[in-house]
Amino acid sequence: MFRRPLIITGMFLLSICTAAAQAPSAEAMTAARSLVTTMKLPEQYKALLPAILLGLRRTLTQDRPEIERDYDSMKPMVDAAFQPYYTAMLDDVAAIYANNYTVAEMRDMETFFQRPVGQKYLEKSPIIAQQTTKVTQDASHKAADDLRTRLTEALRQKGHKL
Repeated sequence: MFRRPLIITGMFLLSICTAAAQAPSAEAMTAARSLVTTMKLPEQYKALLPAILLGLRRTLTQDRPEIERDYDSMKPMVDAAFQPYYTAMLDDVAAIYANNYTVAEMRDMETFFQRPVGQKYLEKSPIIAQQTTKVTQDASHKAADDLRTRLTEALRQKGHKL
């Protein structure tokens, strides 16, 4: 009796998993790479390297000047070593966009990001995201404190000792 719905559900889930595993088309990847470039993600990812190097520098050089000099001289080698990771990161992000948007949607988004309002959005979005995160965290903390107080009082009224 339950076999038929179970089989149908299984086939549905299998089709979803198979669809998600399909690689985006070449056209979708081209549109996604163009969108990623317009969104200035390559520049953002390039900006990650100095922070990575700074973290590694402290660990590897141990504040020893002779090691720091040699470490600093290795910048060209480090840039070359980072390139495959950088390229893979951009390709992976492009694939995410290609898997979630149609080619037409990505072209529309790219058109938006090329306009002044789109450029302003790209410029302001990190700051806005930071501010939004802070507001959300603050509200969550306030709500948790208030709920804790109310629940504690309600449980005490029911005779629980807290």
